[in-house]
Amino acid sequence: MEFTPSAHTDTFARDHLPAVEDWPELLFQLPGLAYPDRLNCAAELLDATVARLGPDRPAFRTADGGVWSYGELQDRVDRIARVLTADLGVAPGNRVLLRGPTGPWLAACWLAVVKAGAVAVTVLPQQRSRELATVCEIAQVGHALCHASVQEDLERAAVPGLRIVPYGGTGPDDLLRRAERQPGPFAAVDTAADDVALIAFTSGTTGRPKGCMHFHRDVLAVADTFSRQVLRPEPDDVFAGSPPLGFTFGLGGLVVFPLRAGASALLLPQAGPRQLLPALAEHRVSVLFTAPTAYRTMLDELDGHDLGALRRCVSAGENLPAATWEAWYERTGLRIINGIGATELLHIFISAADGDIRPGTTGLPVPGWQARVVDPEGKPVPDGEPGLLAVRGPVGCRYLADPRQREYVRDGWNLTGDTYVREPDGYFRYVARADDMIISAGYNIAGPEVEEALLRHPDVLEAAVVGRPDERRGQAVVAYAVLREGAAAGAEELRAFMKAELAPHKCPRAFVFLPELPRTGTGKLQRFRLRDLQ
Repeated sequence: MEFTPSAHTDTFARDHLPAVEDWPELLFQLPGLAYPDRLNCAAELLDATVARLGPDRPAFRTADGGVWSYGELQDRVDRIARVLTADLGVAPGNRVLLRGPTGPWLAACWLAVVKAGAVAVTVLPQQRSRELATVCEIAQVGHALCHASVQEDLERAAVPGLRIVPYGGTGPDDLLRRAERQPGPFAAVDTAADDVALIAFTSGTTGRPKGCMHFHRDVLAVADTFSRQVLRPEPDDVFAGSPPLGFTFGLGGLVVFPLRAGASALLLPQAGPRQLLPALAEHRVSVLFTAPTAYRTMLDELDGHDLGALRRCVSAGENLPAATWEAWYERTGLRIINGIGATELLHIFISAADGDIRPGTTGLPVPGWQARVVDPEGKPVPDGEPGLLAVRGPVGCRYLADPRQREYVRDGWNLTGDTYVREPDGYFRYVARADDMIISAGYNIAGPEVEEALLRHPDVLEAAVVGRPDERRGQAVVAYAVLREGAAAGAEELRAFMKAELAPHKCPRAFVFLPELPRTGTGKLQRFRLRDLQ
């Protein structure tokens, strides 16, 4: 295949794409997926929507009742883009780290980075300095826009050559003060449809995060498949949800999908189940994105909250049990739209809505996508038998200079790491993860990454981390540790240590101390035996 000439003067991203022969097959047969060779997805999401529907419609809403119109968002994005290019010297193709709580300014920064032709690398505000340093090293990040409230961890990462510009602070060099001094408008950089727009990081089972590179056309493709074909939003919808913008689940559900539809999004910096319920009622939210854990928790708190405006509920991030679906439907009359997505594929690719929903299954391939279940050699297995889920569509896995590309993509298909069964009627039913990934409250957590952090404690000689079934979270992270002889570290000390090393959702919820870990005769750790102990 031939690439369209790139607008990137910094060619790092395209230079580090996998070899074309290691890509999955891409499918563009669905009407609406025939994108032009040149497009800028930020301009399509924002400028094209303003041109189509006008500047006065609400785009983003805040917890305190504030509203940004599309015109105001466009003006602020353009001014930030001018700061990036004129003040900071950000060139097309440069990687820009984005870090902050979910809110309109973080979303505006993302749009500005992409509109300026740079590559957005959005991370979680909870990530610690060591994790941030790894991301910056892999993506060779040179610039960062970071909320002032979480700037300290990023500075502590001591990334060589990283220029950090805070926003949301009080200093004269704050990004928002700089933006006020800039003129508008800003003409979007004429990027190629296959220029990299973002690098999203996902946990790997080895603990080394993987950078997933997605093109400008990919951002539109997930909106034009799952959102347009299954979710079917309307311009008057108000979106809200719990996933942060550092997750592609949140980026799609809270920024890309509403803007593509001309709708608005309520962006909450705190969006746990107990913050969501009153916000859904107060702001008349109609489309909700969250994980099964949140739906289970909200069931206990529904009384007294008016969810009369809610018409669409989307669940992803972990398996949605039929019992949770049935309980939510019984209490609210709303059918949860279950789905499975992956950072490697940007968003949801199997789902079902309305009368097509069958509780206990994930659904059908989203229009524009194909799915099948295969054996370890990649051959399709008969319906009703478990195997590995393989999918392909308009978006595919392209890891940033990572040999695991050939593990994820085989024979043109993306292998998601999930075990599934395809029922005779074509519906796909989740069975389990096919690797050692722990999925807790919608977060993917690599056991080896947690083990590596635990082993940095001087009293820990050996460590193993597995997922334990948990009614609310799906799985809870449990650490098994062997302490050095004479060491006195207890669970509370290790818990405090881990909270300083890793994002809170990765920290073990329980510690179990053993004299030795179960291993094979060749010394390989037997995690399955630790799961059997539970």
